[in-house]
Amino acid sequence: MLPTHFRLSRRAVGMLAAAGLALGALVPAHAQKTFEFRYGHMNPPNSAAGMQAQWLAEEIAKRTSNSVKVTVYPSSQLGKLQELAEAVSTGTIALSHNTAAGIGSLHEPFAALDTPYLYRDVDHLMKVMDVNSPVMKKLNEGLVKDAGVRVLYAYYFGTRHLTTNKPVKQPSDLAGMKIRAIPFPIYMATVEAMGAVPVPVDWSEVPTALATGKVNGQENPVNVVLSSKLYETQSHLMQTGHIMNAQVIVINEKAWQGLSAAQREQLTAAANEVRRRATEMVARQEATETEELKKNKMTVIGPSDGLNLTAFRTNVRKAVDQKFGAKYGELYKAIEAVK
Repeated sequence: MLPTHFRLSRRAVGMLAAAGLALGALVPAHAQKTFEFRYGHMNPPNSAAGMQAQWLAEEIAKRTSNSVKVTVYPSSQLGKLQELAEAVSTGTIALSHNTAAGIGSLHEPFAALDTPYLYRDVDHLMKVMDVNSPVMKKLNEGLVKDAGVRVLYAYYFGTRHLTTNKPVKQPSDLAGMKIRAIPFPIYMATVEAMGAVPVPVDWSEVPTALATGKVNGQENPVNVVLSSKLYETQSHLMQTGHIMNAQVIVINEKAWQGLSAAQREQLTAAANEVRRRATEMVARQEATETEELKKNKMTVIGPSDGLNLTAFRTNVRKAVDQKFGAKYGELYKAIEAVK
């Protein structure tokens, strides 16, 4: 038994609780309620997206002393792109990641975050995508209300470039070419504005679609091109840099609210660590991965090789503004205002 001067009366314990001490600080981790969450996504485990998902599972286990266990299911094991977004909304799975446009299928304004040629640089992108930025706070409120889904964090996914099986230097070179587009409106519009015929194909079907000629090309960051071995069916990569992407990790709102206050703090800390680590890794490796694609006999075409970036930028921005300017104009102003 503790000495008298170390004992706390029931009244004192009540006063401490009223003062705002989280129960997690008073109760050992093993006494907390335990949770098992499923995290489903479409990427291979060795991709940046796949790696960060596994890092998150490990960080959460460590920081919650295993009171929250996350099991990761990569490579579309639990569904395709749209199915995964909906599964988080219904609570079939607790966690997933997607492009901002993919999250836009749950709360439409999110799609604006994947507008081509929108951000000044990676730093601007990541400031906008911070869950505490004014832009993300408002979008997150709408997402929770509309779909019962919350953004946990977002990391730098890379800058998207075009790949095809022939050299392309200007929009007219894409005339009649079928280019895979993520099956969401902002991506379809972007590919069309680049001069190609957009073909909606789920990511799980892209390698086969390229191999069989269903599509002649696609667009993605270099990490995805390399980790998915797209160089086996694509001979050229054009550094169009048309969309600067953040991958958005979301959690079911009921799952989030079911956690204790201490567990939510621990998940937030885990998310911040993985966001930092993944962003730094992707940014650091982009140049190296481009060189790896060259070693795998992929021809890389940039402005110094005759790629007319001005033509691509002008055509895409004009077309996207015509289609989405009225709808997302105020949001674009808010994004521009983030410093």
